[in-house]
Amino acid sequence: MATLTKKRKAVVSKVDANKAYTVADASKLVKEITTTKFDASVDLAVRLGVDPRKANQMVRGTVTLPHGTGKTMRVLAIVTPDKEAEAKAAGADYVGLDEYIEKIKGGWTDVDVIITMPSVMGKVGALGRVLGPRGLMPNPKTGTVTMDIAKAVTDSKGGKIDFKVDKAGIIHAAVGKVSFTADKLAENAQELLSTIVKLKPSSAKGTYVKSVTMSSTMSAGIAIDNKLFN
Repeated sequence: MATLTKKRKAVVSKVDANKAYTVADASKLVKEITTTKFDASVDLAVRLGVDPRKANQMVRGTVTLPHGTGKTMRVLAIVTPDKEAEAKAAGADYVGLDEYIEKIKGGWTDVDVIITMPSVMGKVGALGRVLGPRGLMPNPKTGTVTMDIAKAVTDSKGGKIDFKVDKAGIIHAAVGKVSFTADKLAENAQELLSTIVKLKPSSAKGTYVKSVTMSSTMSAGIAIDNKLFN
């Protein structure tokens, strides 16, 4: 077993494993304990008291983080020719139709968000085997299948993220980068958590938010007091 370096020990000792922190304190602490040389992503893992196998307990939604994600989102707009200028003007990185359908069929998925329109969804739906596992399939519920292409592109570029509870009942989402101020991280995290609370299914019984953990890439997890959200 590798021994912890002095620096790493000092970092680990800053987190009290028996304590549940406020969002504000966790946001300060995650910056202190991150030792990566790159600008690490800061993530939340929210464990919910739901059964995701039941359709009426599936928790999914979108949230626009007030300070963005810190990540440059690459957006593909698969649209008819009359919508191409609108998508480009809004800042889409890739715009087109059949040529991108063919590229994706060939395995190309070098984007973060795909936006399309209802009339094209038949063609895009056929790409489910490629897009589904990567979480790239457009969906009307998340605003990525729409006639308002400009708004969808602007939202995606401006810090809008999709989230969905996984099979284990956990929502994983990035709320910024370590380079963000603690206040900005806290405001982003609070916005995500408030949105998740609003989406509580009426059929969910018992404690809804079971645990909240904040961490950065390769840092220890910091427990956030779940009583603040129940």
